[in-house]
Amino acid sequence: MSEIRCDKDGAIATVTLSNPGKLNALDVAMWQGLRNTFDKLSADTALRCIIVTGEDGNFAAGADIAEFATVRSNLADGMHYHTDTIALALQAIGNCLHPTIAAIEGVCVGGGLEIACACDLRIAAAGSRFGIPINRLGFPLAPGELQGLLDLVGKAAALEILLEGRVFDAEEARGKGLIHRIAANVADEARQSAARIAKGAPLAARMNKKLINRLSVAAQPLTAQELQQAFAFLESQDYREGVSSFLQKTPPTFTGQ
Repeated sequence: MSEIRCDKDGAIATVTLSNPGKLNALDVAMWQGLRNTFDKLSADTALRCIIVTGEDGNFAAGADIAEFATVRSNLADGMHYHTDTIALALQAIGNCLHPTIAAIEGVCVGGGLEIACACDLRIAAAGSRFGIPINRLGFPLAPGELQGLLDLVGKAAALEILLEGRVFDAEEARGKGLIHRIAANVADEARQSAARIAKGAPLAARMNKKLINRLSVAAQPLTAQELQQAFAFLESQDYREGVSSFLQKTPPTFTGQ
């Protein structure tokens, strides 16, 4: 059973992504659970820091593609899936009152990397792996998810990550600005970082986070027409080919149609 677990230890909460057997890939229930969990944690003023981690040695492998046939089989469903289900979960993490730390081990790709990007700090194991290889699935990154990556690494690195679709190591991720540091023991390093944050003045930490988000340059919202164009891929043959090939474990053949 997939789930989002939340444990509290004093002023520090730990949110765990769990989907056994699927590298913690996120299904719709998990995205909704993330949003609800962070909304509740943000309202808890006794907290001072939140750690986000994955179960069984992996952070998260992205969205659960096995669900795509039902949750985004057409344009309307696909737009709802991305602009409501996923984007609102990422916003709940990014807008959370408290500082957040992504403690990353193993696989951190696709939606998993989007979650990490939404956190304030990112600490990773040397053996962790990063990327957004959705070009092999026949679709681009949705606007509400692209913004977090672009804000973090900039235009050049975002283009490289998405156009090549490579999966790369922690050292390269640090060079791109995706992670802050590499640790031999990620769990311990994340707890120590959270403890340092928790010892500081919570009002100052919250205001620093709020002001940095406010003062960062924000793009103008997409028009309705641009948003529709961004999801037009859902009606393409390449999208159907990419998802089908992934599930059948065969190489895709893309035609540009």
